[in-house]
Amino acid sequence: MSYDEELEMIKRRKLMELQRRLQEEERQRQIRLQKEILLRRILAPKARERLANLRLVKPELATVIEDQLIALAQAGRIRIPISDEELKEFLVRIYEQTHRETRIKIREK
Repeated sequence: MSYDEELEMIKRRKLMELQRRLQEEERQRQIRLQKEILLRRILAPKARERLANLRLVKPELATVIEDQLIALAQAGRIRIPISDEELKEFLVRIYEQTHRETRIKIREK
């Protein structure tokens, strides 16, 4: 295999990798867009604002909550649109389910 052929193969591999990466980014962008459209239907403006604020502080938690809200809405298990008060209640329930109080006991001998 000549130097030029090897160089051409490397270029092709790099191009294929770049195309694959661009396709993946486009797919992720489409998913985010679909999610945003669904959340606009599910949440009232104030609730959407609250969720955006939560995303600034705890992005992972906001993503989990968004996914749960979308799943509940698609299953017809929640009333749409969700008001800010209803979202607050939802957040409190999740906090109570996931929050564990840490206690440290020191035993002296």
